[in-house]
Amino acid sequence: MLIATLILLTLTGAAIFAAPLRCKAWVALAFVVLFALGGTAAAVGALAGILPPAGLSLPTLLFGEESLRMDALSALFTLLVAAGSVAAALYAKGYVDRYLDRKPAAHISLHYFAFTLLSLSMTAVVTASGGYTFLFWWELMTLSSFVLILFDAERKEVLKAALTYLVMMHLGFFALLIGFVVLQAAEGSADFGALAGYFAAHRPLPLLLVFLAGFGMKAGLFPMHVWLPEAHPAAPSHVSALMSGVMIKTGVYGVLRTAMYLPAGETLATAGVILLGAGIVTGLWGVLLAAMQNDIKRLLAYSSIENVGIIFIAIGVALLGRSAGNDTVALCGMAGALLHTLNHSFFKSLLFFGAGNLYAEAHTTALDRFGGVARQMPVTAILFLAGTAAICALPPLNGFVSEFIIYTGMFRSIAEGQQVLLAAAGVTALALIGGLALFAFTKLYGIVFLGAPRTHEVAEMHEADNYRIAAMALPAAGILFIGLLPWTVLPLLTKVAATLLPGLGAGRQPAAELPLWAGLTQITLVAAVLIAATALLLVAKRRALRRRTVASGPTWGCGFTAVNTRMQYTGESFVEGLESIVHPFTEEVVEGKAVDKQEIFPSAHDFDIRRKDRVARLFSAWWVESLRLLNARVMRLRTGKINHYILFALLFIVLIFLCSILNLL
Repeated sequence: MLIATLILLTLTGAAIFAAPLRCKAWVALAFVVLFALGGTAAAVGALAGILPPAGLSLPTLLFGEESLRMDALSALFTLLVAAGSVAAALYAKGYVDRYLDRKPAAHISLHYFAFTLLSLSMTAVVTASGGYTFLFWWELMTLSSFVLILFDAERKEVLKAALTYLVMMHLGFFALLIGFVVLQAAEGSADFGALAGYFAAHRPLPLLLVFLAGFGMKAGLFPMHVWLPEAHPAAPSHVSALMSGVMIKTGVYGVLRTAMYLPAGETLATAGVILLGAGIVTGLWGVLLAAMQNDIKRLLAYSSIENVGIIFIAIGVALLGRSAGNDTVALCGMAGALLHTLNHSFFKSLLFFGAGNLYAEAHTTALDRFGGVARQMPVTAILFLAGTAAICALPPLNGFVSEFIIYTGMFRSIAEGQQVLLAAAGVTALALIGGLALFAFTKLYGIVFLGAPRTHEVAEMHEADNYRIAAMALPAAGILFIGLLPWTVLPLLTKVAATLLPGLGAGRQPAAELPLWAGLTQITLVAAVLIAATALLLVAKRRALRRRTVASGPTWGCGFTAVNTRMQYTGESFVEGLESIVHPFTEEVVEGKAVDKQEIFPSAHDFDIRRKDRVARLFSAWWVESLRLLNARVMRLRTGKINHYILFALLFIVLIFLCSILNLL
């Protein structure tokens, strides 16, 4: 199977490199759609019970017996990968066409090949049963995304972000490698299924923490998130959308796949507390830093960290509910985690696509360069507004549905007197995250799309091409579908969630019997009716105004008539009240000089503040210092004497010999 896949990748690469320059995007899109259709067919078959849950096992030359498994969890994530990959590939057609005359054909070919490779490797990751086949595809996923980040490699900040990403991902890879090696040594198998036996016979927490470190690195879990705000802004927007919307979810997949084998009891409760705590810290840290950003893509990147925190809060709630024997709480937590994973894929892809449209026209993503974009790009503005409302969990969109389910699980735990303090901590954190997210995205949308243009480049912007608009429409459709018709997807998610919670009584209970769904349905219907009523009122207003003469004039300025664009809120002034809270966690990078208080008639000034994550600074400082110390010690071995080098080689041979005798190799 592995050899056949490698042959398929070779043919894919040959087709993309051989295609004419303006046809490469279509060839890549065709392969991505082909992979997506194959994965979707297998996923639907698994969810419908047509495919056997045992999967497929084949012998391979490299990894022994290779096993692929399409169970309910793999099927859900396969559908997520397929939807995200197709939308991003379609967006790439419009986005990359602007570079065809500026970059070599080989560069464009490599980019599209890496894109198709990333799509396929993510599908393989969520269907591999574990072990070294899983690690092979995990590494291929890392390398292909690394190449995609390097699309604008001539920029110094892109190179730095890509190298940071590569180093961080390999730290996570080594953690996973250690975990699978320990599992293989103890159980004779490195498949995920062997975790059940290992957890039953050994202390589960050490190995769980090792896997949490490896998967958390990819997911962007605090404090392993530092690569994410650097890599996403550096990558092209369709790559940012695919990485943030889909790729980081493979880390969530790994945590879910590991946690499902935890035995009931005190260990399960401890794991739930760990994941709940990690989710709270990650969510709050991400949303606080997101609110302080003055760059669109960095704000969206920190928002991804926030949403990963929400997902982990939900997973923690599910494990705590299962440890307490509360089926409803466990099911709400796990279904909420799965749905929010899917929802975040939709609205974050949409928002990164919108950021790409803005960058393509203005050649910047700095908030304070925009203003009044809704007039020049009305379709982008409407679609971006849908994504903004969804990520703020406003009804009746999909973000509201998933967060409502998570809230319901925590409130049910409080109402039944089980783990009250933990549930209350989760409710408080989720409420704070929601409020700050609304604050951050009000800032983003208001400064960029409302008001007046701040530069002539913004005033001359044009709407994006049809390919990019169509790509944005795909996740927007998912947002509306789940938000307006949640009862169509909740039974499926309940079924998947029940497979992750062994022994759950609700796994045999139809989703419609849970009181949760009824309340959610009523809220959604009321919101839909209000939207329909508002739309009818707008139509009636337009018809009424057609028969009247409407005069227009400037907005009333409270008696001040010399209004100009400099009087609008900037990104920094909008968050001035929050600055005192966040200041200890951030490091200011100031460019230019502010207006001095003594300047009665100030001259022109260029002034910019960028707020960087202090944790990232600490991490990079630790890493640089470690490399410096390692290099200093290694340099001591460079004596320049041949007899010393021969001695080193002999010592190495003796070490290998001793390890072989002691069966350590």
